[in-house]
Amino acid sequence: MPIYEYRCENGHLFEVTQKMSDPPVTSCEECGAPVARVFHPVAVHFKGSGFYNTDYGTAKRKRENEKSASDGADKQDAKQKDKTDAKKADSSTSSSSSSSTSSSSSD
Repeated sequence: MPIYEYRCENGHLFEVTQKMSDPPVTSCEECGAPVARVFHPVAVHFKGSGFYNTDYGTAKRKRENEKSASDGADKQDAKQKDKTDAKKADSSTSSSSSSSTSSSSSD
């Protein structure tokens, strides 16, 4: 039989073991005030194929993702800088080679 937790308007908490078919408790055991059933979130962990470990958030994984994202941004910036440096180097070598070819053709 399930255990249900109830809270009254005055803040008293109590648990009641009752069948699912039993009617819910309506008054507090201590003071007789009206009560409401307390619901708690259920921990669900999916297992099996089709689910990834990354589907479950953890503080550690969040920190790792933030770190890798910032590292990735740094690497991306470095790659872009390397590309622009390479383009500048190519353009300067191609302009110097074209001037040397033009001087050799004028001989």
